[in-house]
Amino acid sequence: MVLSHLTSAEREPEEASLRKLIGLIAACLVLSAGAAVADEVGKVGVDWVGNDIMIDAIKDPKVDGVTCHVAYFDRSIIDRLHKGNWFEDPSDSSISCRQTGPITIGDIDMSEGGEEVFKQGLSLIWKKQVVNRIYDRKNETLIYLSHSRQVQNGSAKMSVTTVPLYGQNVVWTKGKPQ
Repeated sequence: MVLSHLTSAEREPEEASLRKLIGLIAACLVLSAGAAVADEVGKVGVDWVGNDIMIDAIKDPKVDGVTCHVAYFDRSIIDRLHKGNWFEDPSDSSISCRQTGPITIGDIDMSEGGEEVFKQGLSLIWKKQVVNRIYDRKNETLIYLSHSRQVQNGSAKMSVTTVPLYGQNVVWTKGKPQ
């Protein structure tokens, strides 16, 4: 669909429909992942063509009392038309996780690689934005890593945040790891 021949008044309904379709596809991908679901809590316009920085709140599904806020870039329809890359958003993201209530930790993966807490599509098929949780036993800290996963040409763009557990009244449903 080429929208360049339309006036701005004619283009707006077409762009809105395409945004809804992309949002629906992204929502289906997120819901099918079986991990945490993101709630959009902020949206900041960054230029006149409609590119936005989105901010989502993600509750860790296995750690009650921890909420992560992830910011990422959402390309507009006009930007997609101009650059010719319809099906992909940039890999850049930022994450900040904090204690937002009493912490109760369920059956989490204690391995060095941790486990995936959240993922969403940044492209139609090939690229995902992922949040992994890793438990640093020695320092009693939960580490959250936001990065993109790609089939090829992996990206080194990442962001990390921590939630210290030291001195906190933490409930471990499976007993505190030694």
